[in-house]
Amino acid sequence: MFDRFRHRSHELEHLDKGDYTPEEYEGCIVELQRVNEWLGDASALRETLLREISRAELRSFSVLDVGAGSGELLRVAARWSRETNREAHLVGLELNERSARAIAEESAEFPEIASIRADAFRLPFTDSEFDYVICSLFTHHFRDEQVMELLREMCRAARRRIFVIDLHRDPIAYYFYTTLGRLFLHNRLIREDGALSILRSFKPGELEKLGHEAGLKDVAVEKHFPSRLVLSAGANGGMRLNS
Repeated sequence: MFDRFRHRSHELEHLDKGDYTPEEYEGCIVELQRVNEWLGDASALRETLLREISRAELRSFSVLDVGAGSGELLRVAARWSRETNREAHLVGLELNERSARAIAEESAEFPEIASIRADAFRLPFTDSEFDYVICSLFTHHFRDEQVMELLREMCRAARRRIFVIDLHRDPIAYYFYTTLGRLFLHNRLIREDGALSILRSFKPGELEKLGHEAGLKDVAVEKHFPSRLVLSAGANGGMRLNS
């Protein structure tokens, strides 16, 4: 029964294949925000990136969120910066046109948040342009070689550090999600892709190894309740994909 958790699945999710209706995608955006808050993305951000900013005593900071979805984590950072009297410059990057538009629409009350549509593997920014570069629930969509490319590109654009939040490929997380999903999740994409996302995700040692093999420095991977892993690494402005 547990053999399926030994290695990452490479089965494509509906969001990767594009076999969904516009209505399903709209419902997915709405429900995904609730699921991510419930399952710990916001708390993982607070315990990593925001804690790092506080520890460094930065009164102003910039963050690029790669594959930002509808920008919910940027809004968490924006609210925190206001509560702590900090100045923030926050950018959400999405390849999907609807998601890029959702970042702008749902962040209308936060002028410190901007949205851009671009390729995560070819970030349209100069070296070390942002203090921090983050991504959440994004890397599991790619094969290991692509994940390493993405990590290098994130490090190139970061001045201080990168943070990568993703799922922990764990049987408890999988069966917890699939059991409750039948009861509380209404959107087909969230129910089916969410379960598959866990099977496509990582174990701590796997994610750490990818960081080292990508040539990152000061790599660390931490577990965060209930089912999140966070890879952090020191920035390396100027790192290229072929390095």
